[in-house]
Amino acid sequence: MAVSDLTIPSIPESIYKPGSNKKRQTIIVVVSILSILVMVILILAILYAWRKKKRPQVIVPDEPVQIIDEEYTMETGDDDTELSSFSLTKISKSTNDFANDKKLGEGGFGPVYKGVLDDGREIAVKRLSKTSRQGLGEFKNEVKFIAKLQHRNLVKLLGYCIQGDESMLIYEYMPNKSLDSFIFDTIKSSLLDWSDRYRIIHGTARGLLYLHQDSRFKIVHRDLKASNILLDVDMNPKISDFGLARMFREHENEANTNNVVGTLGYLAPEYAVDGTFSEKSDVFSFGVLVLEIVSGKKNRGFSHEKDSDNLLAHAWRLFEEGMVVQLLGAEMRDSCVVSEVLRSIHIGLLCVQHHAKDRPTMSSVVLMFDKEGALPRPKQPAFFAKGSVPQRNLVSINDITMTTLEPR
Repeated sequence: MAVSDLTIPSIPESIYKPGSNKKRQTIIVVVSILSILVMVILILAILYAWRKKKRPQVIVPDEPVQIIDEEYTMETGDDDTELSSFSLTKISKSTNDFANDKKLGEGGFGPVYKGVLDDGREIAVKRLSKTSRQGLGEFKNEVKFIAKLQHRNLVKLLGYCIQGDESMLIYEYMPNKSLDSFIFDTIKSSLLDWSDRYRIIHGTARGLLYLHQDSRFKIVHRDLKASNILLDVDMNPKISDFGLARMFREHENEANTNNVVGTLGYLAPEYAVDGTFSEKSDVFSFGVLVLEIVSGKKNRGFSHEKDSDNLLAHAWRLFEEGMVVQLLGAEMRDSCVVSEVLRSIHIGLLCVQHHAKDRPTMSSVVLMFDKEGALPRPKQPAFFAKGSVPQRNLVSINDITMTTLEPR
């Protein structure tokens, strides 16, 4: 084809202009740099997300960890406590992957399993339930308090496990489980004779005295009850479950709260109604516990063929009529020490007085058990007649009651 037959499009003159060409090159350079920066940022973001995902969210197994008390700081500066942490793998292995036949029971915190470590030690694993009404706050609270407490009548905390969404407390294993599994069971109750029950009452009193007066801190338990008293192989009592405990400063004697927590049947009246709690709140719960141990009956849900009062009212009626020995379970009446039974019931009634100021301190209670002598006469105890308890929004799960009240 001849060159003259070809049609060649005309090129704009602006392309040949030096200024236009320079502008185009600048745009290309800027776009290239921005593209590279975006790619670098995307790559860095992907690497960061990958490394964060790969990073294990677990405390180094079996390495001592410091638990710091964030709310209270001692003047000496030695408030930190070392505890051993356990890996989830080790705890899972010790409990056969939390098998049902290893389950010891379940409370408001969650299920409790028996485990055996590689060195042969038996442990109790308290596993925080994902649906538990006692959450991570109670978990930290229990670690904070019980790690610092050492007494023969308090359960011993061996360590804990925090891995992923799992939170567990590791305790020494109590082969006889909890007190309520004996005294409220028609068959097993006969296994606890009077001498055992009297020793349990006395040991629990000494454990509370330690919390209120002899430990480094003044601690109110706020949930003392039969299911929170564990029994070792020799039936010695050990107070457990410090998830609801509160620490008092040196010059504090009582405190108020809008959130009343505890278990119905053991709550002191000033705490249940006004939200005021103190060591005398624990004294009231101890008095209820004493009467339950003696009688083998629960205060809440108690019924008697002759009247419709609760256990406290029934004990008071028998005391007034001079027949208080009849409160003792029939299976123990022939083998008991009558003087110890009478003294225990008398002290129990003193502890459940309506007004906190009328109740003895735990130091006085221990002295009453240790020394013979006349006891002050109790007044009518705090109890509600049937149907007189005000209805409130209560949620009860496994004997754990979380109550919200507005103080007067």
